[in-house]
Parts: sequence; C-alpha cells; structure tokens
Amino acid sequence: MSNEYLGCDIPKLGFGLMRLPQQDGVIDVEQVKKMADHFFANGFTYVDTAYVYGGGASEKAAKEAIVDRYPRESFQLADKLPVINIEKEEDMEAFVQTSLERTGAGYFDFYLLHALNANKLAICDKFDAWGYMVQLKERGLARHVGFSFHDKAEVLDEILTKHPEMEFVQLQINYADWDSDNVQSRKCYEVARKHGKPVVIMEPVKGGNLVTMTPEVQKTFKEADPNASVASWAVRFAASREGLITVLSGMSNLEQMVDNTSYMKDFKPLSEAENQVIEKVVGILNSIPTIPCTGCKYCVDGCPMRINIPAIFTAYNNYLVYGNLQGAKNAYNNAIKDQGRASGCVHCLQCEAQCPQQINITERLREIAKVLED
Repeated sequence: MSNEYLGCDIPKLGFGLMRLPQQDGVIDVEQVKKMADHFFANGFTYVDTAYVYGGGASEKAAKEAIVDRYPRESFQLADKLPVINIEKEEDMEAFVQTSLERTGAGYFDFYLLHALNANKLAICDKFDAWGYMVQLKERGLARHVGFSFHDKAEVLDEILTKHPEMEFVQLQINYADWDSDNVQSRKCYEVARKHGKPVVIMEPVKGGNLVTMTPEVQKTFKEADPNASVASWAVRFAASREGLITVLSGMSNLEQMVDNTSYMKDFKPLSEAENQVIEKVVGILNSIPTIPCTGCKYCVDGCPMRINIPAIFTAYNNYLVYGNLQGAKNAYNNAIKDQGRASGCVHCLQCEAQCPQQINITERLREIAKVLED
C-alpha cells in the first residue's frame, strides 16, 4: 500500500458512539455535545455509530449532538448494516433508510456490514449484501463501503479474495489481542494489508479492560512514563499501525475525551523502548486467566433468561485479577438486579453464536455461579 490510501488524511482518533454517557438510563446528550465539541475543536473528524447501538439511541444522539450542530462536510460519519437481522432482501433498504432518518446525515461517509464472521458471511451471500453495498455507493448514500469483522484470519482472507469491492476493513486490534490465537489481531491486520485494504481499528482498549489494569501493570506503565495515562499506551499502540484510517475509542465521558485528544492531537508512534514496555505488560497479562469479554452486549438481546452476561463477566474478572471476593460478589449482585442469575443459564448457546470473542459463555457462567453466588 502506498502512502496515499483511503482515509490516509483522516486524524487517527475516532469518536465511537457505542458506550456513550448515560443519565437516568438514557444517553446524556448534553455531555455528548460537550464531548463532540472538544473532539472537533482538537481537529478530529471521524465519528462511528451503528443501527443496533442502544436500540437506535446512538444514531439519534449522533444527530442531536453532531449532525444538527456541525456542517456535514466537516466530519466523516460511519454507520453499519445489521447483517444478523436480515430476513429478506428488502430489510437492507429498510435498515439504511432508518439509519438515515435517525442520524439526519443524508449519506454515510463509511458504511459497513456489521460484525461479519463465517456465519454472517452466509447471510450476506444469500441476500447479496455485497451487491447492495455497491448500489449504495452508486446512489450516493455511502461514499465508501466495507465491513467490521470478528473471526479468524482465514475467513477474512476468503472475504477479501471474493469481494475486492469492499474498500476497507474494521478490525479489533489491541496489544492484548495482537498475538491472540482467539482474536488473531495481528493475523487479520496482515491479511488486510496483503489485500491492500486500509483499516479502521476498534476495541483499542478492549472494552475498557486495558484501562482498569492490575497494580503491577499500572506501576509498569507509570515507571516508564509518569505523565501518560494507562489508556494512552493502548490507543497509541493501535494508532502506530500502518495503513490506518483511524482508531475508534468508545469514550464514555468528557474526561476520557480530554485525555485521548491530549496525546492523539500531535500523535507520535510508539518508540522501540515503549514497545518493549508493552511487551512486558503483555507478559503480565498473559499470566492472568481472565475472560476476554469486551462488553459489546451482542450476547444479551436474545438471552431467554435475561442474563447480563458482560456485567457478570466483569465482576468475575475483577475477582480473578484483584482477588477481592466480597467486592466481586457485590458487583455480581448488582449485575443480576432485575436480571437473570448465572445459574439460570439454560445452555441454549445463542449467546455463543453471537460472541465476537468466541467465549465459551455457558461454561464460564456455570463456573461463576459456583464462586459468586451465595
């Protein structure tokens, strides 16, 4: 890939609208406005949402906080087609029109088939989602088309070989998953590079897991650079990749926005010494057997027992990392308030079919119930 590629001139921090701040159970749009103002004031331009985020609330927040308040050509808006919800060919147009209505955007700069894997590939083939995406470009509703991806590198290679019309790929890349056999961040990135496709990076801090770190990890980072936030190491690792469109950060408050823009405004790739610090941290992390959940909540919607799986996993991971059993039980009890218990799992496996991280969810719920349930 040459120095000139799709998105090469886009600033390398993107505003992900998946985990927006909430107040009384709804998105705090006034805080989102302040976050957007700070984001744009510091020269950043790429905003990412999806049809399914917050049941449409994310797209509506994008309209109110961004589209209605800034010139349309001053930013790039990315949105996504919910492949898993396609039941007939006409659904695709309905999803697009709904997203256009919710956002008020008029068109999408980047439009993606959402969260592709081997199973969803069959859906795309059945309804020719590939051809539909090309038509969106021809109609001027999408300037660039691609897909987000959660599967093995060989599946990605198959897709890009069959569908060179896809212009870019969105991948989960972070230092914890870089050499993971499960997520295969490095291998997927290398496949995208082989096919000459630029990359949008998601989950650079792994759903916040690379922010709330063990004391040992925090000490390692602080000794290397006392002034750098723990999150900055993860985002800068991702942003140091070549062929990058941008790195999405799902910021949840103004404080996170201020921190991210502070070091990404004049971004500098990691030095060799900083990469060695990352390698040391990865070694520490690999010694801790946590559940690799990113809190995407794809597993939750179809759960017949209404189990808040990501929140339960978070409680258990905190126990594994910090050894605070009572604190973990408190977090677990909060997670099951008005929701199902881990022991209530009926092993229908729908959650595992949706999990981008390919976690053995039902087995882990059984394990957690033994430890955290009284």
